[in-house]
Amino acid sequence: MDLNIGIVVLYLVAMLAFGWWGKSRTKNNSDFLVAGRRLGPFLYTGTMAAVVLGGASTVGGVGLGYKFGISGMWLVVAIGVGVLLLSLLFAPTLQKLKIYTVSQMLSLRYGREATKASGIVMLAYTIMIAATSTGAYATIFVVLFGWDRWLAIAVGGAIVLVYSTIGGMWSITLADQVQFIIKTVGIFFLMLPFTLNAAGGMTGIKSRLEDSFFQWDGIGVGTIVTFFVVYTLGILIGQDIWQRVFTAKTPAVARWGGATAGIYCILYGVAGALIGLAARVALPSIDVAALGKDAVYAEVATNILPIGIGGLVMAAAVAAMMSTASGALIAAATVARKDVVPFVASWFGKTIDNSDSSNPEHDIKGNRLYILVLGVLVVLISILASDVVFALTIAYDILVGGLLVAIIGGLVWKRGTGHGAAWSMAAGCAVTLGLLVLYGSGVLHSFDPFNDGIYANEPIYFGLAASLVVYVVVSLLSTPTPVHIRKAWDDRLAAAATDSNPDEVAAELQK
Repeated sequence: MDLNIGIVVLYLVAMLAFGWWGKSRTKNNSDFLVAGRRLGPFLYTGTMAAVVLGGASTVGGVGLGYKFGISGMWLVVAIGVGVLLLSLLFAPTLQKLKIYTVSQMLSLRYGREATKASGIVMLAYTIMIAATSTGAYATIFVVLFGWDRWLAIAVGGAIVLVYSTIGGMWSITLADQVQFIIKTVGIFFLMLPFTLNAAGGMTGIKSRLEDSFFQWDGIGVGTIVTFFVVYTLGILIGQDIWQRVFTAKTPAVARWGGATAGIYCILYGVAGALIGLAARVALPSIDVAALGKDAVYAEVATNILPIGIGGLVMAAAVAAMMSTASGALIAAATVARKDVVPFVASWFGKTIDNSDSSNPEHDIKGNRLYILVLGVLVVLISILASDVVFALTIAYDILVGGLLVAIIGGLVWKRGTGHGAAWSMAAGCAVTLGLLVLYGSGVLHSFDPFNDGIYANEPIYFGLAASLVVYVVVSLLSTPTPVHIRKAWDDRLAAAATDSNPDEVAAELQK
């Protein structure tokens, strides 16, 4: 066990070293927030896979495989499909825009001030993603070091905060590459072969488990649909994911590097389910009801894998969670500085210019301050909140139910208007939030008894339906997007190859 602890500690020290390395690569705002938009295929694929494959995909995926068999793969497969769709359909366009946030895309496409409200929802979503990831890897520190939960969160959060604050996206990118390699080795080359061998191979597994463990829909068709609605659609519009797209060097890298990451995620999901399936045979006595399905990963690492290798696998779990936490943290800071603070200031008649391109060092210090403040907030939320997943569920539901239609509609439908987008977001958020209150209070009940209350899926479905209807109807009834706004959008895409930092030119907005 001492060797396992030493390996994890060595990994954590390396994370801090990456912060100092990233600092040397960071010269301006673009370097800090999107790695200078210079990532090639290898770095881009690694960082994209790292940010989407967090604790739910790694530790949770193995647990789902233990509980449900091969159908436990669907959560991670849904994430992989989301990355594939984003990369093949939208990533090249997003990369050409040379922007920093989702809200900036909406402002450029629709030219309306009202669309900036999306930044508030996106900020809540990214903060909750960071908080849940921070709490997740802290649980591993509790097991390894015997610390109190608050101390584990504080130490782990401080490490992520330090390397994210010092070097920004360059530090996070290098950390992601190491995390990507550790996860790949840990899952595909260590856990999978060792657990399969301990279970007697697929032949031994099939002879000792019921047929239900090998059915593709063993986890339930309703649950599978929910995975695709929540995670696939969420991947399409999440700021933490888009910010990785903005780091790509070219549209081709964004498309094919991202597609490679999506395929990798799907294979990762299958491998996790197979590990859980084999662990069901090799370690049949794990009390999932008492310990939770996430305990399966740690049980495999400590009881099946040799000392040292188990430490590397535990480091892989920490890596998965830290990559998600750091990605969500810099995304939250970017949205807060670029979108939310200027938008809120405008309510009081104030104009905030938070970009000082004439003084890159001052601009970087501003970004660091935002990450520092929000990072401390994330750590405090993780320590104080008894159920961060509750808040994350609300943020995720509103993100998908309220914003998806306006965002995707702006990319695929030229007739979509700013009025349509603004009213669509308002209707989708209102319906989703209203139904969350009704289901959460028990006034209404879900058709799916396993996902009732605040975790019911109906708020997303009805929110999406309301958002879509309002978007189409209002867009058709309102005046088309002004020609000069549409032309500015098209010109921006056409000039992307030569315009190094066009987002410093603000979009012309209508009230």
